[in-house]
Formats: sequence, structure tokens, C-alpha cells
Amino acid sequence: MTGGRADKPTLAVIGATGAVGTVMLDLLSTRTDVWGEIRLVASQRSAGRRLRVRGEEVEVLALAEDVFDGVDLAMFDVPDDVSAQWAPVAAGHGAVVVDKSGEFRMDPEVPLVVPEVNPEQVANRPKGIISAPNCTTLSLIVAMGALHRTFGLQEMVVASYQAASGAGQAGIDTLYAQLDKVAGNRTLGQRAGDLRSVVGDLGPFPAPLVLNVVPWAGSARDDGWSSEELKIRNESRKILGLPDLRVSATCVRVPVVTGHSAAVHAVFDRQVSCPEAGRVLREAPGVVLTDDPQRGEFPTPADVVGTDPTWVGRLRRSMDNPRALDLFVCGDNLRKGAALNAAQVAELVAAELTSR
Repeated sequence: MTGGRADKPTLAVIGATGAVGTVMLDLLSTRTDVWGEIRLVASQRSAGRRLRVRGEEVEVLALAEDVFDGVDLAMFDVPDDVSAQWAPVAAGHGAVVVDKSGEFRMDPEVPLVVPEVNPEQVANRPKGIISAPNCTTLSLIVAMGALHRTFGLQEMVVASYQAASGAGQAGIDTLYAQLDKVAGNRTLGQRAGDLRSVVGDLGPFPAPLVLNVVPWAGSARDDGWSSEELKIRNESRKILGLPDLRVSATCVRVPVVTGHSAAVHAVFDRQVSCPEAGRVLREAPGVVLTDDPQRGEFPTPADVVGTDPTWVGRLRRSMDNPRALDLFVCGDNLRKGAALNAAQVAELVAAELTSR
């Protein structure tokens, strides 16, 4: 544990040893330090490990009720069932919970917060829990929130291009293993079934990911939709405060390690021009517009990995509808898509706590 900051809120990071937890420790070490003691918490099998945060070695504690004693804010990045069990425990101990899982996102008594879009909702937490959106939603909602404030969003059609890391460490490991198996084989893909037979283990994906794209992410829902597609629809509606927003999404997994992308067709309440939309995006917090295709200037996952903003390019007005725009967005799904958004929400709460 760390000390010497008794005048600041105490923070607990639950899931500190995971992929997102590792990014969170980096953020806590490099962003403005608003925290007093930081407790690192994980499962029993990780207890006793020592991790570095704010330049100090901190021992990882096993998840148990007593780790929440004296905690002001608890950030959770754990599976849904773990959050379902332990987030209310943390809140019961008086901690404000910022939860990254999907367990509470659609709970009407739990705000779903993106600080650049709806920061005021942080104060609306009757259960003591604040939820953070899915990484796919976060890859686009900062940009779409800025455009909505100016033009009034009516409809969104999204095709996502999601990195292997969106499926966790197993997704990353599977992609690298498949890369090793196909390395040097230049005939793959010339006959049906070749790729499947060579890569063998599909890991968390329903088809080979290497040298391929897979038009499925998430788990099955009614009428052929996937859970990832419904998350984009339902979470966008809640964050923007538009319960009737028309949203249709197709989620595709691509052979990229980190960085989610999305092609978005957005229809607004009024006519919109590219210069006007470009101005809005350039001035929006958390957004970078890079849009000069003739010079090769547009966002790609390889360019934006390790960065914090939502990157936007390929901005065009629809040829068939003067109220519609088409654009391409990219974001690091392990930073803004997970750890950074939670850290930003937590910092809003910390400011509230220290102002009392």
C-alpha cells in the first residue's frame, strides 16, 4: 500500500493484474495524482504479487470484504459475475464504485458515463455505482456525442472492426499462435478449408482470425444479433439520452492486436456540411480529426494504439442525404475503451469528494 496522501481519497483497483489493470496502473502513475492510498486487488491466485504504481511497489491483496474498509472509490475491471457479487459489497462499505463490466450498464439506477459526453450523470448514482461502456461503444461515442450536441443525432449505422484484445488475453494469444502457424505459407486461402486446417485452435473466435475477418463478436442474441451489436445500440441510446435513437450495428473481428475501429453512417436533425462537422470535431475534447486521404492521413489502429483520444477521419457528407455524414473512427480499446474512461470517471468523483 502507499501512504503519505491522507488528505486525498483512497482508491481500490479490483482486477489490477489483468490486461486492462496493467494499463490502469500506468494511467495512475502518469496522470495527475488525485489519490491517497491505492490498494491493488485481484483474485486469490494473484494475491501477494507486487506491482509498480506511482513509482512504488504495492502488494496485491486478495478480493475480500475487508479490502473495502476505508475505501472512497473502487474501480472494477472483472467479469460480470464478479462485479455482480462484489460491487454492491464495495458500495455497502461506503465506496463509490466505477464498474467496467457489463453487469450494471443498463440498470436504470446506474449511470453509464463517458466524461466527454455526459459528465453530469456521475452525481446520479442511487446505488453508489457508476458504469462504464463497452470498449466498442467507446471507440465511437465521444465523436458522436460531439456531433449530436451540434446537429442532433437521429440514426446511426455502424460497422465495427474489433481487435483481438477485445476478447481478452486469450484473443491476443490466439492471434499470435495463428500467425506462427501460417508464417511462410503463401498458398493459404486458395482452397476452402485450408486456413482452418492449418491454424487448428480457434480460441475465443468462431473462425480463423489470422489472414481473415470474422463477422461475429460477442454471444448470440435473438433474431441473429450478437451481444456486441446490441451493446452499441443500447449503450449509445443511454449515454446520449436518446431512448428512441435508431441504431444498427454489424460487429466484425479483425486480425489486429489492439485498437477498435468503426465505420459510421450518421443521420442528423438538420443539414450538415463537412467543414462545419470538422470544426465541431476539432474543438471536441477527447477527439482528434486527421482527414486528408490523398496524403494518407486517416486513423488506423496501428497509428492510434497507445494513445488516449478518439481519432476520426474519412469525413464525408452522404451523397444521398444532406443530413447524413459518413466517417471512420479509431480508438485504443485498452485505454479509452477501458482503463482511461474509468480513470476519468473516477477523477470526477475524486474532485467531488475532495470538494466536500
